[in-house]
Amino acid sequence: MTDTEHRIVTLGTAGGPRWWTPIDAHSRFGISTAVAVGDRVYLVDAGLGAGRQFTRAGFRMDQLAGVFLTHLHSDHTTDLANLALFGMFGLSGEGAPIPIIGPGDRGELPPVSPRATVPPRPVAPHLPTPGTADLFRLLMEAQATDLNDRVLDALRPSPTDLFDARDIAIPAGIGYHPNDAPTPDMDPFTVFEDDRVRVDAILVQHPPIAPAFAFRFTTDEGSVAISGDTAPCANTVRLAADVDLLLHEAISFEWVAEAYGSRDDETSRASIDHHRKSHTSVEEAIALAQEAGARRLALHHLVPGHLPTDAWLRAAAGADLEVLVPDDLDRISFARERALAA
Repeated sequence: MTDTEHRIVTLGTAGGPRWWTPIDAHSRFGISTAVAVGDRVYLVDAGLGAGRQFTRAGFRMDQLAGVFLTHLHSDHTTDLANLALFGMFGLSGEGAPIPIIGPGDRGELPPVSPRATVPPRPVAPHLPTPGTADLFRLLMEAQATDLNDRVLDALRPSPTDLFDARDIAIPAGIGYHPNDAPTPDMDPFTVFEDDRVRVDAILVQHPPIAPAFAFRFTTDEGSVAISGDTAPCANTVRLAADVDLLLHEAISFEWVAEAYGSRDDETSRASIDHHRKSHTSVEEAIALAQEAGARRLALHHLVPGHLPTDAWLRAAAGADLEVLVPDDLDRISFARERALAA
């Protein structure tokens, strides 16, 4: 394989559960990254438009070898149902099911914000924190009318047979607790391996959600790490040690201050609290990449998603390593002898 066959494609580079306006031909889709190794494709996160962007990138569903979810916030999972419901028309049902690998059940609800005047009522108290396996099962059950038409009448294979949704088992003995210790110091551990790639995971810091993971894809030709959503975190440095390409989230805290700083309602204040404890600035992402010894850094999961690329590049000016701010559908090689494809 050549270096152009070891590449990521930025299917969507915007973060956050919202439509960033104005919406035009250059607007960023929701977060989703394709890791391509030869003709095989591994998808990390399935944000808004992931299925459409997967197709626009020239990939076919029969090339998909796995889906990896960093965490279960809606801006990372909202197109998972579409991948299964529409993708079933590009799959024959022959061969092993495609794994969908992501966090398991949180185990207990997060604590209520100290800014709450009245404790909010949780959604679905009978199953308030479903993991990846339950998430996929519930999504397919919600579409049973559609699916049973297609399975029984049109003889299409069922997504429940085409995909195998699995929860990541957190290693025992590391001191993990979803509320008290969601990001203990730990070593990366393997969650998937085939004849092309090994995928390692590590817990990262994105409170209140837990567990939240970063992933590293290692091949014979190179490696790429994807941070998921996280504040600056020692575990990310461990995962990304000497990686050929690090994709890391970035937020503009200036935008956070402009969006919420002039408001005095508790929801706005809680939003500021969340962003500051759960996300990473451009400068922090650069420092983390340098500490890890990453060869290159690409910023994605950009919040706000409508901030011009030039503004992100200005924030990265002066870095001691190469920093990219890719647009949607850009291709970036992660082979050690790499070239940036247009």
